[in-house]
Amino acid sequence: MSQAGAEEFYERVCTDRERVWFIIVLREGDRPIGEAGLLRMFPPWRTTDLSLIIGEEDAWGKGYGTEVILLLLNHAFGCLGLHRVAVGVVGFNERAIRFYEKVGFKKEGVQRDGYYYDHKYHDFVMMSILEDEFRRTRGGETIG
Repeated sequence: MSQAGAEEFYERVCTDRERVWFIIVLREGDRPIGEAGLLRMFPPWRTTDLSLIIGEEDAWGKGYGTEVILLLLNHAFGCLGLHRVAVGVVGFNERAIRFYEKVGFKKEGVQRDGYYYDHKYHDFVMMSILEDEFRRTRGGETIG
C-alpha cells in the first residue's frame, strides 16, 4: 500500500461508524505486531464481526492474541453493548479454530468452498460468542 493509500485508509477507518480498528503494539519497544477490530457492526441487531491478525511470527504463542481478544470482546460487550460477535476462520487454520474455541467461541457452521487461496477453494468455518457466554468465562462481568 502506498503512503497516500495508507493515509486514505486511515481517514476512512477513523470516520467509519460501522467499525473500530486497533493496532496491536508491544509495550516493550513500541513495536506493532498486528491489528484487530470489529467490523460490520449492526446496532439494531447488536451484532458485529471480529478480525484479529498477529502478523509477526515471533509474537505467536506468547499470549498476545488472548489478551487482545479479551480486550476486544470486553469492548464489544461492555462498552458498545453488543450481544453477538462472529468470526470466520479458514478451515485449514486449525490453530486459529482452537484459539477461538479456547476463548469461548462456538462453531456455527461451514461455508463450503467459501475461501479462495493459492488457486484452491477452502471451507470457511463460522464461529461466534454471545454476551452471556463471554460473561460466564469472565466471572459474570465485563469492564464497562
